[in-house]
Amino acid sequence: MTAQVQPIGIAGAGAWGTALANAAAAAGRDVVLWMRSPEQAATLAATRANERCLPGVRLHERIRPTAELAALASTRAVLLVTPAQTTRDMSTALASVLPVAAPLVLCAKGIERGTNAFLCDVVEEVRPGAPVAVLSGPSFAHDVARGLPTAVTLASRDAALAEALANALSGPTLRVYHRDDVRGVEIGGAAKNVLAIACGAVAGRGLGESAKAALIARGFAELLRFARAYGAKPETLMGLSGLGDLVLTCSTAQSRNFAFGQRLGRGLSVEEAAGGKLVEGAATAGALVALARAKGVDMPIAEAVENILNGAWNLKEAVDALMNRPIKPEH
Repeated sequence: MTAQVQPIGIAGAGAWGTALANAAAAAGRDVVLWMRSPEQAATLAATRANERCLPGVRLHERIRPTAELAALASTRAVLLVTPAQTTRDMSTALASVLPVAAPLVLCAKGIERGTNAFLCDVVEEVRPGAPVAVLSGPSFAHDVARGLPTAVTLASRDAALAEALANALSGPTLRVYHRDDVRGVEIGGAAKNVLAIACGAVAGRGLGESAKAALIARGFAELLRFARAYGAKPETLMGLSGLGDLVLTCSTAQSRNFAFGQRLGRGLSVEEAAGGKLVEGAATAGALVALARAKGVDMPIAEAVENILNGAWNLKEAVDALMNRPIKPEH
């Protein structure tokens, strides 16, 4: 079945999309890499270098850059690597060119604002009957693009499809595990971005490594409670797409969410901390908290992040609120 997943399409030629294109090509797949700008597509095809997003990384010879969305129609699976909040619009556009049998693999991590919908549910609404999968795990684009060893998880409700896609994308330095727990994998990816903002703020304020470690541990407890409430398997969250991704994202300023929180901790405003760049955790926080409240799930760290982002609390008030919660058994 692996041989059938060929060629592979990638929608989105930012750092992560380009890195995944290189990884798929290194795994022996022909890749169609779509981007919005015809000029950038022509430049990428000519120079074989995406210097704006991945300086110093050469584009694999099996990748064909294009700005024609219809070029993805010939691919057997498409990885959607655009920001989470564009998922509905991009899925709608792709529905007009992709065969119904072609799976769409979501590579962004978030929850749709306004509807509070999980991204797989958004795609299934837009492309009813079409297969959907989600790819997540502890991975930085530059590591994958440079061929550094990385392991991630791919999930689909169709276990055979998940296995086929995992085999198709796995190569010399990218190992893709597979699961059938779509909800668990996408919750891990979405929630950890919000928690990474909190860890970054702790680091930026200089509250110490002990505080950061406690925040990661208690944040993971929140993530598990939320995942159970929405039908995810706890063992999924113990894996790469849950605990693994949480530890990576909460530990280094290479994570945009952590770096954003770090700047908040140093006293910058939300707008200044974002610096005009997309921060997926900031876009997801409100939806995550709303979904938690709808199920009666206690997520004090996520709520603290949301209160900081909407201006209800400053960082000191958030820390005081967390430290003054009632003493209770650890769960």
